[in-house]
Amino acid sequence: MPAPSTSIWSPLRQPAFRWLWICGAVFFIGNGMQTMAAAWLMVELTGSSFLAALVQTAVFLPMFLLALPAGVLADTTDRRRLMSGALIAQGVASLLLAVLVLAGKGGPASVLFLVFVAGCCTAALTPAWNSSVVDPVPRGEWSQAITAIGIAYNAARAIGPTLAGLLFAQLGAGWVFAVTVMTTAVMWEGIRRWPPRAHPPSSLPPERLWGGTLSGLRFAWHSRIILAQLVRVMAFSAAGAALWALLPVIAQRQLGTGAEGFGLLMGCLGTGAVASGLVIGRLRARFPLDRLVALACVVFAAVMLIAAWVRIPAVVYVAMTFGGAAWMATMSTINTATQASAPAWVRSRAVAMHILSALGAFAIGSAFWGAVSDVIGLSAALVAAAVAMAAGLLLVRPFPLRVGGDQEVTQGTPWDELFIVDEPNPEAGPIAVEVGYRIRPGVDTAFLDTIARMKDPRRRDGATFWRVYKDLGEPSRYVERFIVTSWADYLHQRARATVADHAIETEVRAFLAEGESARMSHYIAER
Repeated sequence: MPAPSTSIWSPLRQPAFRWLWICGAVFFIGNGMQTMAAAWLMVELTGSSFLAALVQTAVFLPMFLLALPAGVLADTTDRRRLMSGALIAQGVASLLLAVLVLAGKGGPASVLFLVFVAGCCTAALTPAWNSSVVDPVPRGEWSQAITAIGIAYNAARAIGPTLAGLLFAQLGAGWVFAVTVMTTAVMWEGIRRWPPRAHPPSSLPPERLWGGTLSGLRFAWHSRIILAQLVRVMAFSAAGAALWALLPVIAQRQLGTGAEGFGLLMGCLGTGAVASGLVIGRLRARFPLDRLVALACVVFAAVMLIAAWVRIPAVVYVAMTFGGAAWMATMSTINTATQASAPAWVRSRAVAMHILSALGAFAIGSAFWGAVSDVIGLSAALVAAAVAMAAGLLLVRPFPLRVGGDQEVTQGTPWDELFIVDEPNPEAGPIAVEVGYRIRPGVDTAFLDTIARMKDPRRRDGATFWRVYKDLGEPSRYVERFIVTSWADYLHQRARATVADHAIETEVRAFLAEGESARMSHYIAER
């Protein structure tokens, strides 16, 4: 079997992915246009920098509030209907905004409200979009596909506001909002023509929103691979936020330039991000993830030091290009690892948690470094952020980065049948499960070391409690006991076990005495 291509162009040769990528790029550009036009319109209407800044809050706050619930819905419902409904609602909000502004009726409150509604729609569709857009691409090329999406997003961040500024100056804000309606329609048409792959049919009770949210959080906490990725992206984003947050101040105070200098700094960051995306696939094929991310951290820290001390604009512009490349390399690498390491049943929730971790750390970091800059000065704050970025390399050992293998994301077949007389109501519980093992003499230590590896998979897939007990009356007999909240949760837990989990169970059962088999019992709490 040929090795997957490391070229960024490889996934774009897939017609479905190529057109979805184009539709997504158009949609991202439209979102950037709407945000810029709303912010500038707010300045014209009120002259308040605070209200103008609230536009950014209206755009990004919904992502904090809705990303994880949207991830649950994407994992448990029809993703096509979810995305289509969100896009229709966003199109209606943008159309209403355009009509109000063109009619001269759009005030600050209505602009903020409708931008917030559009932000909620974007937040509702993002986890489903991110986890489904790679469906047409072979799994081995997901990293290149996700990088291509990152390139489109970063390019849109520069193109969207630029186009909005030109259109705003010529025709006004209302026509900018009208264009965003059309970009939303392009995305809707892409989803209609190339719908996401349907979830596999299941006879299991559907997960509810709250239960699905808890199961997603439980999975992340007990999956060492996913937890490491979330911790590392939070650390990188929190430290790196200093450069982005202080960029206007760098342009004004360090370089003595105006808005054009600030725009050029942003452009250099975007250019570096796009350039990085073109080569990052080959770099991932040559270097381990930890080494690649560590190098990017060092580069980004060096860029912050240059921004802190250097007053020569040309040098800082070149440094920003490398900073954008380092940012893109890290974010796309960890995003790819997260998507490729999550089983299908929880992939959208993993994407949502990645978004929350990155954006949450970025938002908090931006406010923190802004406050630090006011207290100790711009240069000192950037130096402190560079030190924090370098200190993040200490996380490599406790939280190593890696991509989950095929066996770790592929559903396995349960070991044992459910030998029960009457199946409980799905909501009944808690359910206690016991698995008894009578092992060979003299292998107790090895058995306990091996069965201890079952704790994380059991807890990750739904158990709220797990422990192994030794029978005091029969020292060769051990009992593994775990508790699940309800019968429905237990059925889901059984279905979620992967091929890798069953391999561990095979190792555990290899310690059984000759002629013995593992004995499973189920108990339900009586009220």
